[in-house]
Amino acid sequence: MTQTPNTPAPSVAWSQALQAKLMAALDATWAILDRSDDPAEIRRARDKAKAIGEIAAMARKVALIVPMARATPAGETAPAFGAALAPVAAQADHARRALDKLKGGGRARL
Repeated sequence: MTQTPNTPAPSVAWSQALQAKLMAALDATWAILDRSDDPAEIRRARDKAKAIGEIAAMARKVALIVPMARATPAGETAPAFGAALAPVAAQADHARRALDKLKGGGRARL
């Protein structure tokens, strides 16, 4: 499932409100289990608890879609990133020259 610009990510407040509703529904289901001896009512309460658990699992997956806020702006990390790649670039250039030397320096052999 992909996120498009037309469908905004759920907010943290939405996740917390849904969690509160699910917890209240689970508490009500637990109360039914505590007070009832009827097997049919217990079965319905267990089915309801299972459905609540499935909704909670789906809500967790939806909440993970929310993009995390970045700690530092991109402008501050660019110089550090370039400095970290300098040795890698030098090593790649050295490896490229060594490979050319092994190949014979541009002479074509038949």
